[in-house]
Amino acid sequence: MAIFHVTEGETWAAAARAGSYRMSTRGATLDEVGFIHASTQEQLPAVAGFLYSDASESLVVLELDDEAITTAGVPLRWEDGGDGELFPHIYGAIDPAWVVAVSPAGFDERGRFGWSG
Repeated sequence: MAIFHVTEGETWAAAARAGSYRMSTRGATLDEVGFIHASTQEQLPAVAGFLYSDASESLVVLELDDEAITTAGVPLRWEDGGDGELFPHIYGAIDPAWVVAVSPAGFDERGRFGWSG
């Protein structure tokens, strides 16, 4: 099953060049939080709206292969986001090899989030 993560396009491009993505969420690193926030496809629009509705930078959605993550020995846990809904949390840096697709993303004139994935 695929899981998803939204981030700034430049942040992802730099991480892909470096060989490791270490941002947990907007403005917070893996080292600060302890894991990288991810979402299901259904959860992603609400998460993106919460985190990036005011973003001026270009955004991308990373589609991640959850099996590749766990095969690499990185823990992937489904944990309560605070309201009883379970979200995938990646307890390690993202290897670009686990990224199945990188899709441009953003908000339309009505504030709805979408991506071309």
